[in-house]
Amino acid sequence: MTHARWIRFTRLATAVAALGLALPGCAALFMGGAVIGSGLVATDRRTTGTQIEDESIELKAASRARDLATLGRINIVSYNRTVLIAGEVPGEPEKAAVERAVTGVENVRLVVNELAVMPGTTMGTRSSDTLLGARVKATMIDAKDVQAHAFKVVVERGIVYLMGRVTEREAARGADLARSVSGVQKVVRVFEILTEEQLAGLSGPQAPAAAAAAASAPK
Repeated sequence: MTHARWIRFTRLATAVAALGLALPGCAALFMGGAVIGSGLVATDRRTTGTQIEDESIELKAASRARDLATLGRINIVSYNRTVLIAGEVPGEPEKAAVERAVTGVENVRLVVNELAVMPGTTMGTRSSDTLLGARVKATMIDAKDVQAHAFKVVVERGIVYLMGRVTEREAARGADLARSVSGVQKVVRVFEILTEEQLAGLSGPQAPAAAAAAASAPK
C-alpha cells in the first residue's frame, strides 16, 4: 500500500470510529440510519449544555415515537435543538403523528421531517449507508478548507443530511464535498447559518442565536 493510500485508509478508519462513538448519542428506533459527528466533544460549536440538551431531546423524542407503536424505522437526530426525523413509515398519518410527537418535546426549536412513506430498508442498505457516511466524513477530513468536526452527517438510503452551525461558505463547501462522494444520491442541508462574525465569536461564553435553514440540494 502506498503512503497516500495508507493516509486515506487511516482517515476512513477514523471516520468509521467516529461513527461508532456517535451511535450512543443518537436516539434511533428500529435500527436507525448512519450518523457521524455526534457525542460530547470540546471542539463542537454548541455549548456543552446544548450538547447535553440535544441528547436529552433525542431520547425523549425517541420515547414518544416509540409510544405511538408506529410500524417503521425512525431515526431522530437533534443538533442545537433542530431535530431531523428520517427513516421510513407506512403512511402519511404515521409521518404526521411522529412529527407532532417530536414537536411537543421540551426545548425543540425546529423539526425537519424527512420520513419517507415506504417499506423499511434492508440491513444491507443500512450497512451501505454507514460506509457512505464514513466516506463523506473522510472526504471532509481530507479537505483543507473546512472544519470536518463542524458537520454532523446523517445518511438514509444514500441521501446525505448535513447538520451543524456553519457559515454559508462552509455550508456550500460541505454540500459540494458530500456530493463528490460516489454513491451519494442527494444532499439535504439542515444547517444553522452563522455569519462570519458570529463564527469568530464562538470562542466567547455564548454565541448569538442564528436563523435555522433547511434546504434540499439535489445531486
